[in-house]
Amino acid sequence: MDRWTFGVEPLPQAVQAAALLRRLTGLILALEGEQPEMDRLILELQAVEGSLGSRIPPDPTPRVGAAAPGDGRVYLDHARHIGAYNPSFPEYDIVVDGDRAHGSVTFPLPYEGPPGIVHGGFLAVFFDCAVQHHNCDVGVAGRTTSLSVRYRKPTPLLTPLAFTIGRTVSEGRIRSVGTLFLDERILCNAEVDAIAADRAALPEVSPREIP
Repeated sequence: MDRWTFGVEPLPQAVQAAALLRRLTGLILALEGEQPEMDRLILELQAVEGSLGSRIPPDPTPRVGAAAPGDGRVYLDHARHIGAYNPSFPEYDIVVDGDRAHGSVTFPLPYEGPPGIVHGGFLAVFFDCAVQHHNCDVGVAGRTTSLSVRYRKPTPLLTPLAFTIGRTVSEGRIRSVGTLFLDERILCNAEVDAIAADRAALPEVSPREIP
């Protein structure tokens, strides 16, 4: 089936900025003391914040569904690779093969919880993103209705990890089971339930407005 998309593609500058901001955050978190470069960075960011703030819609409502003809903000596609344009989300590589998928992920310093360990909440976010990516790529997707994560071993930062996902669809529901590995050691398991939605029933999404 055709890949599922819902929303507008991110701007190329957003993709460039996300990776840079994620790396920069890791560097800032590792600093041992205040640095003059940070003073300059803060001033520059404040200036950019003020400038960009005047160029976005004042209404924060996304232009989706009944609000599509309104004056709100553009809604970016959250079907796959959210971390590519939003540094708050993890990045990963995934290979989809029907109802099976596998891939790799490395969590940088911004996702730290206990010392040297990935915060468990980010693992839940990762599985939700990767499972939704899988569902959208095979063309049957929908809202997540439940997500549970079983933490088996601490998940290390800055370490290449592997993951697998398997899914089944029955009676309008999608059940996905994911596993995160370090070599052969299972770090955590996730079970994610979602609605198998009707693509024809998706609400309208307004395209990006070209200034």
